[in-house]
Amino acid sequence: MEEIRISPDYNWFRSTIIVDDDDSKVWSLYDAGPKSIRCPIIFLPPVSGTAEVFFQQVLALTGWGYRVISLQYPVYWDLLEFCDGFRKLLDHLHLDKVHLFGASLGGFLAQKFAEHTHKSPRVHSLILCNSFSDTTIFNQTLTANSFWLMPAFMLKKIVLGNFAKGPVDPKMADAIDFMVDRLESLNQGELASRLTLNCQNSYVEPHKIKDLAVTIMDVFDQSALSHEAKEEMYKLYPNARRAHLKTGGNFPYLCRSAEVNLYIQIHLRQFHGTRYAAINSDMVSAEELEVQKSHLVNSANDQ
Repeated sequence: MEEIRISPDYNWFRSTIIVDDDDSKVWSLYDAGPKSIRCPIIFLPPVSGTAEVFFQQVLALTGWGYRVISLQYPVYWDLLEFCDGFRKLLDHLHLDKVHLFGASLGGFLAQKFAEHTHKSPRVHSLILCNSFSDTTIFNQTLTANSFWLMPAFMLKKIVLGNFAKGPVDPKMADAIDFMVDRLESLNQGELASRLTLNCQNSYVEPHKIKDLAVTIMDVFDQSALSHEAKEEMYKLYPNARRAHLKTGGNFPYLCRSAEVNLYIQIHLRQFHGTRYAAINSDMVSAEELEVQKSHLVNSANDQ
């Protein structure tokens, strides 16, 4: 474990953790913000991403007093294996429940984990960024089991095919360059396993996670997600909050980080003053805590 000290109260911990019997399955993560928080927000990257792609969120949210964990998953070839490994990671970190922000594949994995643990819930809320609920939208289910055979350069070509083409603004260009760099850092096994999870035949069962607080975040400009996939998400979560960004492409958390961070803060604010707050209570004003408590009382009376 490597500690990166930013201030006496807020440290970054870059850790590598093994929770499976297979020592080759290594989770990498940054754990930033007050460790007294027991229900942090955890960020799950897309196929091409690593734990570093959410650095803008880690910097901003920890500055506001939140505990943030950004992680990179090991090589898992099926969803049950991933869910079991992620549950073991939460156990290792002594976290009962968490808020999950998932981008693209990360969002799909977040939904499947919430579904997998619905009888003994480990997820308190979801923020789904440019995500999907059914892998058949990619029309790759028949080839999903052959990704493990493909060389790294071919897998990278498949992923790059979904990146924006044509002229983009400077911030989006920088975001794409950064994601290409992150993609280059992934080895064949990491890429093949992620593409397998992304494309093997699976879908979210909404009745198992219907009580979760959900925010759906998407963009109006070009992204890898089709209009039909977005509409399916809206149908799946009719009560979800919607966070629309006019632009942002595939990676709004990098190129439109101020807007994304604001939407995350709005989502997490509903839990202030509760045991599931992801923020240090010292960073929340007394007035806001009173408002949140009155909301909770009213909600309880309505039920």
